[in-house]
Amino acid sequence: MSYVPTRRRLLALGGGVAASALLLAACGGGGSSSAGSSGGTGGSASGSIVVGTTDKITSLDPAGSYDNGSFAVMNQVYPFLLNTPYGSPDVQPDIATSAEFTSPTEYTVKLKPGLKWANGHDLTSSDVKFTFDRDVKIADPNGPSSLLSNLDSVSTPDATTVVFKLKAANDQTFAQVLSSPAGPIVDEEVFSPDAVTPDKTIVDGKAFAGQYTIASYDVNNLIQYKAYEGYQGLLGPAKTGTVNVKYYADASNMKLEVSNNSIDVAFRSLSANDIADLRTNDKVKVVDGPGGEIRYMVFNFDTMPYGAKTSDADNAKSLAVRQAVADLVDRSALSDQVYKGTYTPLFSQVPKGLTGANEAYKELYGDGNGAPSVDKAKQALSDAGVSTPVDLKLQYNTDHYGPGSTDEYGLIKTQLESSGLFKVDLQSTEYVQYSKDRVKDAYPVYQLGWFPDYSDADNYLTPFFSKNNFVANHYDSAPVQKLIGEQLVETDKTKRADLIGQIQTAEAKDISTLPLLQGSQVAVVGSNVSGADQTLDASFKFRYAALSKS
Repeated sequence: MSYVPTRRRLLALGGGVAASALLLAACGGGGSSSAGSSGGTGGSASGSIVVGTTDKITSLDPAGSYDNGSFAVMNQVYPFLLNTPYGSPDVQPDIATSAEFTSPTEYTVKLKPGLKWANGHDLTSSDVKFTFDRDVKIADPNGPSSLLSNLDSVSTPDATTVVFKLKAANDQTFAQVLSSPAGPIVDEEVFSPDAVTPDKTIVDGKAFAGQYTIASYDVNNLIQYKAYEGYQGLLGPAKTGTVNVKYYADASNMKLEVSNNSIDVAFRSLSANDIADLRTNDKVKVVDGPGGEIRYMVFNFDTMPYGAKTSDADNAKSLAVRQAVADLVDRSALSDQVYKGTYTPLFSQVPKGLTGANEAYKELYGDGNGAPSVDKAKQALSDAGVSTPVDLKLQYNTDHYGPGSTDEYGLIKTQLESSGLFKVDLQSTEYVQYSKDRVKDAYPVYQLGWFPDYSDADNYLTPFFSKNNFVANHYDSAPVQKLIGEQLVETDKTKRADLIGQIQTAEAKDISTLPLLQGSQVAVVGSNVSGADQTLDASFKFRYAALSKS
């Protein structure tokens, strides 16, 4: 029988912090606010730093967002059952004492006793069950519920024990999933069980138990974090008491401010030219880390040329259009001309360096060696009876994937049109609107980027190509889904790597997405700032608690 506590849901608290007060606190080097004066915030750590970013937040609710900007906040303020220690991609218990398979389809986690939310609520197994049940129930199109496709049910034998029952046995990724965007645990007394909870409700409810709490919040403008002394997790206490994060619409302004030490840290996303310039500035340090970020194009199988819901729907012609685009894109030019080598050509959805990665697109498209081929693109279209030039509506984002996006997609437009085979209508949209429009079939072909949830090839496969995937582009391949299911439970590492390769090759023949580039992690910090190298690791999580300033 499951543990069922007696709890009542709190009403949303009133109040808030004016943007002007937050601005003063952030730019003034860590002033406090009444929002952070109670509820367990403000641990023994001292000092303050200012972090800059161009990322955008779509939601503070883990059930309602699946993007790097939102997850960057979640990593600071929410507890996880499992997490990655600094310097490692391998998960370990975080607020748990143990986590293991107790049968092939049961994964049992034991929580540390006496855990508390910053608002004083008890943090128990009931919160954990609530977290995963609501994520699956809400299944928000911009949320991470696709990562939980193998979760059957969650039970709570007692206040510190959680049993995850899985649909398929021996899931080789489930421990990593618990450290992913599907993994932040939420307070059941603050969050709605069946709807995405507003940011204000979360902040006012002090529903945090990570290394930091949010003291002041002005979405996509400024956030002030305070160290949480009640954190009992793997990562230890924060090194800095107050972190102010400033959000920039223009990366050039962020570059200017980090270059003259007006801010202490700049992380995501400076241009390649700005990074090269900052490497020569003795006021700052440029810190590089391993990268799992990829940039790619998505084809909407319903609305792209000859897509399933267009007036001239034709599967063969639709595939030929995708093939021709794949034949024409010059990844090396994108890498060299736009990104100065900070991104390198990518020929599979799984990036180099991960077990099972191949380069299926290199062999199948272009000249077979990574370069484009106009002749091959012409042949693909001709064989399918496609009239040229093909009208192609291509959408990209101006503020989420870095300032290089405009040059990147401008160059892609040039590459496609110079062949004489395409006429490209190139449009851009800001990310907050973009993230809503793309899942409503507004864009026939469009830009996305991916920053991994965890360091396993499956994280570049299941979210993209499972039946109810995050991409939401109506790609539905039973053979690919079967292979994905097989690799998830294959305990033999060699056999699993082979299955991962088969998935990449099968998808490359269908071209649901077109991988373009693989990038590294780069942070620029003041010469007196330490800790960035510690957190720029293969976990791909940038934890502010590792940063300090002398």
